[in-house]
Amino acid sequence: MKIALWILIFLGTFSIMEFMAWFTHKYVMHGFLWSLHKDHHKKDHDSWFERNDAFFIFYALVSMVCFYLGAETEFWYGWPLGFGILAYGIAYFMVHDIFIHQRFKWFRSANNWYARGVRRAHKIHHKHLGKQDGECFGMLVVPFKYFKK
Repeated sequence: MKIALWILIFLGTFSIMEFMAWFTHKYVMHGFLWSLHKDHHKKDHDSWFERNDAFFIFYALVSMVCFYLGAETEFWYGWPLGFGILAYGIAYFMVHDIFIHQRFKWFRSANNWYARGVRRAHKIHHKHLGKQDGECFGMLVVPFKYFKK
């Protein structure tokens, strides 16, 4: 029974992280912490790193706190929570940083319907250089219209 609950918590956390990414992107990154996110929309530096990477570090720390609580306290569900956040972070990094923005030159030939839809949605998001008038703030789940030809 506990393993089924563990898996359910993990999958639920992974799924909720898509909403958290959308919410954080729309209301925090394009809101009061635009100063950290704007270099992602308009590259004004020569560094491989962006101020925007601070958001990745924040969620990594949340995941690590969950692992710590799972290991050092009776908060056993810290493990599936931490792994759910970690798994989403890995998926986000693979799709956003590697596949879309090509921070590493991998997955360049991926051209299936999902890959094209995610690329289109992200391209539409990045056509806005300012923090206002943005659209399509999700990452792994994007509106169906971007999957149409």
